[in-house]
Amino acid sequence: MKAWHFSENAYPYLPPSDEFDSIRVTLPNRNYDPRKGAALYDRYLDEWLIAEAEGMDIMLNEHHQTATCVDPAAPLVLAALARLTSKARLLILGNPVANRRQPVRVAEEMAMVDILSKGRVEVGFVRGVPYEISAANSNPVRMNERQWEAMDLIVKAWTTHDGPFSHEGRFFHHRMVNIWPRPYQAPHPPIWVSTMSPSGAARVGEHGYIQATFLTGFDSTRAVYDGYRRGWRQAGLGNDVPVNRLAYAALVYTAPTEAEAYAGAEKLLWYITANKVAKQFMYPPGYMPLEAQAKQMRGAALDPHMGLLGKATVEKAIESGIMFAGTPDQVFKQIKKLYDHVGGFGHLLNMGQAGFLEHEETALGIRTFAREVYPRLKDAFADDVISGRD
Repeated sequence: MKAWHFSENAYPYLPPSDEFDSIRVTLPNRNYDPRKGAALYDRYLDEWLIAEAEGMDIMLNEHHQTATCVDPAAPLVLAALARLTSKARLLILGNPVANRRQPVRVAEEMAMVDILSKGRVEVGFVRGVPYEISAANSNPVRMNERQWEAMDLIVKAWTTHDGPFSHEGRFFHHRMVNIWPRPYQAPHPPIWVSTMSPSGAARVGEHGYIQATFLTGFDSTRAVYDGYRRGWRQAGLGNDVPVNRLAYAALVYTAPTEAEAYAGAEKLLWYITANKVAKQFMYPPGYMPLEAQAKQMRGAALDPHMGLLGKATVEKAIESGIMFAGTPDQVFKQIKKLYDHVGGFGHLLNMGQAGFLEHEETALGIRTFAREVYPRLKDAFADDVISGRD
């Protein structure tokens, strides 16, 4: 198993939540202090470097118009990390290509950073959360189709080396595609896709890309992985799905004592408890299938984390499988419980910083996990085992 340190670069210094309607999209940026923000960027980069020094790999992502993730241009941070690091794999998860107008530009950016890192980049693609629709001035209808057309065009741009080609698709039109530089890795960097539905995972499985899911807990994760396995097998890629094609992201905090660990984990929960979102940004018409849209209109809560807003506890988060927290022994057992339940996964994406978790606390969590949990995970869960349930 590989472990990746992940931070959303949050900006937690906000007014009380009853003074604004939504932490995403409409929160006025007068609440952002550029000096505090600059110091935060410095410490987040330092924490990724600590993770590399401790033998972990690095993950980052991108969001827009939100204090939960002040990284609206993840390729820029990825490029910085390509020069600051020397050995860690660098995962961007990911590029919201359904909301970007120029997939070829994404292909160029990722190829360039792959060169800068000398072949250490892993490129993830995401559909984009519903809150991003307004910020991107995008159309929520047919986002899946746009995402997959963009991804296919990017892969073709990476792998075509004999001069220009043209692309005339349903959503994107490009003439004379001939990117310079081409990627360092051949035929291209590893591709990841983040989805949280079984049907979406089946499509990822058909392509053999790495499937990542985020805070989906016990039952939802198992369903997503089963969908991936189904797509993999239906595509004729074989009956056996290697665990290194599956990834799980969770809130993770490990410390020498349970008291220290729970204190840090409580601060990590800010990511969930502070996620106050106005309803008009959560379910834009056309973003979801009609059946799901109808359920939402009847009052169903389709985002399981919204029910935890303001009242999540460490115990409940651990019980649901969205958080691993405690002493090294406790964290190892919690990960193993989920691993066994879902049929295995080869990548653990550790969201080890959020909210008011300070630098020294974050560093303690990284180091304790890397030194006392990660070696046990690598010994217990080899990369070459097969994913699946008996």
